[in-house]
Amino acid sequence: MSVPTLRRYLPAALLLSGLAAFFLLRLDRFLSFEMLARHHADLSAWVAASRILAMLGFVAAYAVVVAFSLPVAILLTPLGGFLFGVWLGAGLSVVGATLGAVAVFLAARSALRDLFRARAGATLARVEEGFRRDAFSYLLFLRLVPVFPFWLVNVVPALLGVGLGTYALGTLIGIVPGALVYASVGNGFGALFQRGAMPDLSTIFEWQFLLPILGLAALSLVPVVHARLKAKRGSA
Repeated sequence: MSVPTLRRYLPAALLLSGLAAFFLLRLDRFLSFEMLARHHADLSAWVAASRILAMLGFVAAYAVVVAFSLPVAILLTPLGGFLFGVWLGAGLSVVGATLGAVAVFLAARSALRDLFRARAGATLARVEEGFRRDAFSYLLFLRLVPVFPFWLVNVVPALLGVGLGTYALGTLIGIVPGALVYASVGNGFGALFQRGAMPDLSTIFEWQFLLPILGLAALSLVPVVHARLKAKRGSA
């Protein structure tokens, strides 16, 4: 394998290796609400004693989890809310998640973009063109709607030729509402731990949380709909 080819595939290979190691070493045992309940006092004490270091460590850990697509990212934003409060916890989570998502985007674009283009038919080419034309609105929609897997939304824009700046900004803005919801839930963990109860993230899917996010998702597509209607009137 040539050096340029190796450089192209190495980042993706490293990220996939990290995901494989996570499962082989069963590291999920150390990243659970049970472990948080057991060690929440120690974590809180560490944050109080070394706040800046804790903030930087949290952002770095979040970026690594997202970059390796580890299935524990859903735990981290509530943890941020618990350790740092709603606003700071959400902000740190957004920064960490965006950094990790950018790493996945760059790795996927380097390793898979040319292969995807070579195998894409005419229909997929049209989808690619349409997505690129309204990439920011589509990205906001995909990030806001809590249905699409985060790792999938990290990869697809890279295959469809979205620019790095558009991708990073759409990701940064699009995950803010969800991060605030998750962080607000995590902010109440302290009271749960004092009662000996375990956190339950099912409250996030209640309508008082979902409706505002779905409303924002619908608004993100308004520019796309407006552009389509304007183009249709112009061609009539």
